[in-house]
Amino acid sequence: MADRDQPVTLRTRKFIRNPLLGRKQMVVDVLHPSRPNVSKDELRAKIAELYKCSKDTVNCFGLRTHYGGGKSTGFALIYDSTEAMKKFEPHYRLVRIGAAQKIEKASRQQRKQRKNRSKAYRGTAKTKGASKDKKK
Repeated sequence: MADRDQPVTLRTRKFIRNPLLGRKQMVVDVLHPSRPNVSKDELRAKIAELYKCSKDTVNCFGLRTHYGGGKSTGFALIYDSTEAMKKFEPHYRLVRIGAAQKIEKASRQQRKQRKNRSKAYRGTAKTKGASKDKKK
């Protein structure tokens, strides 16, 4: 679309170098007057270009568009290496950018139901799947 051709300005503030976590962290202000918003993937590429690093070591999150549009604010992390990123970044954020695979598991409700069904079968005198006696 024509929106991708429109100019986007990045401004960073509250820049902090965090050597214990092996990263640089900052608040990012994105000015996009003629666009509704900017994708995280595009922001990662622009930040990587701005700070002369690989796109694989950049992560953006917490982006909120201001009322009236034209400006968004969020948070960005630039890791020193992909190893540091995989070590310290939460797994769900790694999944978002494609650096890790999502762990497929049953829904929370299904896991709880399975747990409760297994509680009914525990013990020596019961047979698996036996119906409960009705008392009158």
